[in-house]
Amino acid sequence: MLLAKVIGNVWSTKKKDAISALRLLVIQPLGKNLKPDGNVLVAADEVGAGFGELVIVTQGSPAMQAFNKTDLIPVDAVVVGIVDNLEIADDVAGKKK
Repeated sequence: MLLAKVIGNVWSTKKKDAISALRLLVIQPLGKNLKPDGNVLVAADEVGAGFGELVIVTQGSPAMQAFNKTDLIPVDAVVVGIVDNLEIADDVAGKKK
């Protein structure tokens, strides 16, 4: 899983039936310092996240199973949580001062 920030929405009038009812968001993965880290992704939204929110995202095979469907759905990333609070220790192992 990773932390990301919602930076946009995707609207698509034509898509596979398996994802026709899914809301799609544009997300920016974040690194340890909560700065952008990595390429922007499109993620299906299972929890109703909004623009600018910090979210928890799962990718790969777990994302394909996130919606409890009998068949796997063709997605690479799914928003599975909205972060309410985040605490990161100052002395994280491996962090240089």
